[in-house]
Amino acid sequence: MTQDSERCPWCGTDPLYVHYHDTVWGRPEHDDQALFEKLCLDGQQAGLSWITILRKQQSYRDAYADFDPETVARFTEQDQQRLLQNPGIIRNRLKVRSVINNARRYLELQEQGIGFSSFLWQFVDHQPIQNTWQRFEKVPAITKESEAMSRALKKAGFTFVGPTIVYAFMQATGMVNDHLVQCPAYQACFEMSQ
Repeated sequence: MTQDSERCPWCGTDPLYVHYHDTVWGRPEHDDQALFEKLCLDGQQAGLSWITILRKQQSYRDAYADFDPETVARFTEQDQQRLLQNPGIIRNRLKVRSVINNARRYLELQEQGIGFSSFLWQFVDHQPIQNTWQRFEKVPAITKESEAMSRALKKAGFTFVGPTIVYAFMQATGMVNDHLVQCPAYQACFEMSQ
């Protein structure tokens, strides 16, 4: 069996998606700003496929100042109107406002002395959950950890952070290792968490 045929089936054969699967998805991420970017992008995905957002990732970075929370938090109504005219991103008013709102909530956590990475990783006891899925159909869309993180984010004022979005975020940032056990990336992600 070739490496391609053992890879998790969700990424298909699109080179961008395969690269994302092989080098990003499931790798433990602890950088505050990288986590902020990913949470915002997962919120943009709501109702869409991840590949749609992945193809627009650089446009999002350009539009949102590389997801620098301090810069994005200062965006004005005029900035929102500019973003709604940007064909490189999803031009949905609620989603545009969500990124700006979430940047402000991120800064509020910082002002309370709470690092974003620490805040998020507490829901998995600061250690990736190592699942052992053999079939893609068995991988859940929501877990008790994603429900708890979603509640905490909503309580802190974040938006577009429902438990399904949050679980996708947890998978992508390596808080859970949901690569299928036969996937070559499973062991790589497992070793990164040791």
